[in-house]
Amino acid sequence: MDRDNFFSRKAPRLKGTAGKGERLEQIFASNLDSIVIITSADQPIFNNRLTDRIIVAAESSQINVNIVINKSDIGSEEEIADWKEIYESCGYQVIVTSVVSNIGLYELKESLSNSANLFCGQSGVGKSSLLNALYPKLDFKVGEVSESSNKGKHTTVASILKKVDNNTIIIDSPGIREFAPFGLKKEDLGYYFIDILPYINGCKFNRCIHLHEPNCAVIDAVEKEEISIERYYSYLNILENLEDIPKY
Repeated sequence: MDRDNFFSRKAPRLKGTAGKGERLEQIFASNLDSIVIITSADQPIFNNRLTDRIIVAAESSQINVNIVINKSDIGSEEEIADWKEIYESCGYQVIVTSVVSNIGLYELKESLSNSANLFCGQSGVGKSSLLNALYPKLDFKVGEVSESSNKGKHTTVASILKKVDNNTIIIDSPGIREFAPFGLKKEDLGYYFIDILPYINGCKFNRCIHLHEPNCAVIDAVEKEEISIERYYSYLNILENLEDIPKY
């Protein structure tokens, strides 16, 4: 079949090859309507850096993004509300869920209807548990969170595509422990942060990377709290991996 779009990342380095050679592109899936980023309020804690890296890859492929904050029954209500506000202010749909307390499941299922959806997120956030609750016939294997590292253990080892009704496709992907968007240029990164995008044309320099340039409209917006400082730090974190610049 022809590809209308595809979602990918830089392939993880093999053990013993750190820093050696160019990393290739690893494609997760193609012809997608949405990327459903599954995060958790706790066990493991909400990972905004990983969330933002996945968002950038989705935006660069022009794929819709939905964010799910799972395990709301064990998370801090205040922290959940804060993260929900940050991402909703960017224009993303954020659904708060709990399989244990049956929260948000109907809303999530409705958002998946009549579309092809890739579920992705780090291990242990409850992707498979959510999918089993939404579609019991799937019966995906469910893992546990390590007590020593507070990180999930891999239970899904390959992407699994299921057609759950006539017009709805679900793809459950393996838990992500590292994620780097593939093929980005430093001067283009800001275009994939939709909260940074409105300010880019206000910068003095056309190729501004919003790091230390004078008269940068993005930095000015961060200082005025018009752009979330957490989102800006995510931007710098990704930028750091695109070239040799100072860490933030």
